[in-house]
Amino acid sequence: MFVVDTQIHIWLEETPDRPWVPGARERIRLNGHREDPFSYEEALELMDEAGVNRALILPPSWEGNRIDYALEACEAHPDRFGIMARVPQDNEAEGTAMLKDFAQNPHIKGTRLTFHRPQDRNWMIDGTNDWYWPIAEELGVPTMVHAPIWKRELGEIAAKHPGLKIIIDHMGIMARCVDDAIGYWVQETADLAVHPNIYVKVSALPGYSTHPFPNKNIEKYVREMVDRMGPQRCFYGTDITRLLGHGITYTDTIEQFTKHWDFTPEELEWIMGRGISEVLNWPIEG
Repeated sequence: MFVVDTQIHIWLEETPDRPWVPGARERIRLNGHREDPFSYEEALELMDEAGVNRALILPPSWEGNRIDYALEACEAHPDRFGIMARVPQDNEAEGTAMLKDFAQNPHIKGTRLTFHRPQDRNWMIDGTNDWYWPIAEELGVPTMVHAPIWKRELGEIAAKHPGLKIIIDHMGIMARCVDDAIGYWVQETADLAVHPNIYVKVSALPGYSTHPFPNKNIEKYVREMVDRMGPQRCFYGTDITRLLGHGITYTDTIEQFTKHWDFTPEELEWIMGRGISEVLNWPIEG
């Protein structure tokens, strides 16, 4: 089975010439990420141990919009890493220029937009991000979106831009919701299945359960998402640096699907790697 992790962050230590955005360290703690740097070499070691063929790097928000370290990882290991790059969502001129460059870069498979932090939460509804959707559609740039509270608006964008592939992060669950509290968010996301250009990452799942691994209590919500969206539109992912400090290994995140939860081999083929590879036009070799 070909395995693609649809979300990892890698980063270097904060230094005077590589500053993090203000308040970043507090948000890292709040969201449960480790504070120590996570290098692509460490990521590769864990991927090899678990049997992960590829991973998509989402440059972390605490480093701003820079993607230089992610590019370094891809240049060193182009068969193992791709990037969902950040853009300055509140700067149309700069963002448009970057998108045009990204569309020509084989390491960049798409972008990732966020609408969940205090500074960007309203950008989907106040016009700030309106410039992005048509140019991304025109350039064919797949877009991951973390916008838990804007599902109806996201559906409207998908309908208006049917050529734009939109991939929703973490089943659309609001941060720090756990156990049965995730059901509302999952249903809201699953309702977007009527839009064929919307896809979903079934990612970071151990973080949404207070029950011991393998978190059987939330399997029904993942099952609902796969049944509603279809396995072709649901993609495995880890957000591994949120899990490592909680006793969850990379291998655990795979075996959650393959050994502990009830998915067919055909479903697993799509969920674990084939689906995202086809959406991003990143062919599976061999």
